[in-house]
Amino acid sequence: MYLRVVAAVAALVSAGFHLWLWFDGVKDQGEVGVMFLLNVVAGVVIAVLLVTWDHWIPAFLVLGFGAATLGAFFISMTVGLFGIEAGWSWYAWVSLVSEVICILAGAWLLAPARGTASSGSHGAVRGAH
Repeated sequence: MYLRVVAAVAALVSAGFHLWLWFDGVKDQGEVGVMFLLNVVAGVVIAVLLVTWDHWIPAFLVLGFGAATLGAFFISMTVGLFGIEAGWSWYAWVSLVSEVICILAGAWLLAPARGTASSGSHGAVRGAH
């Protein structure tokens, strides 16, 4: 559960900075403003799912959330996203770290359980063949 909370906090940090930037003027930048608002909603929903639903889907969602947000960030840093080019700042670094944590935590949560029995049966009833 600890890793789910870490992933949820990372998603909320990313969502929080996107909301702050949205209020700080990104809301007036067309498609980018809409995408920032969608990021906020997605981050909050995924964070809630991570701590309330013990299933693989929230882990998959947080991994995708981190990857998509990080990908959009790198596009905006290099060639621009819908005509908007981002720059490095303290909040960009915090968001970058939170998105990497989302990716790593999601991947770790999706990884097969360690220390499981390796009898080769994988839950099948012996002699069922």
